[in-house]
Amino acid sequence: MPQPTKRAARKLLSRHAWITLAGGFAARHCLVEDISSTGAKITTDEDASQLPGVIRMAFARDARTGRSCQVIWRRGKSAGIRFL
Repeated sequence: MPQPTKRAARKLLSRHAWITLAGGFAARHCLVEDISSTGAKITTDEDASQLPGVIRMAFARDARTGRSCQVIWRRGKSAGIRFL
């Protein structure tokens, strides 16, 4: 029987951040609700269904910083991302 995988511990954060789409253009504001070593839950100003599959998230508006992320799930204005 396979061992259940344990999810990385999440830390409540509520910190402002920015996401950028392919090409590093159009930084959009988001709020990082919680974060772990493997991913985060973010809330955007728009419907999260508009987010592409891969984004870049940074705690500074500079598009050259941050981490590439894969959007795992979307619900309303919230999305779950996995750090790549």
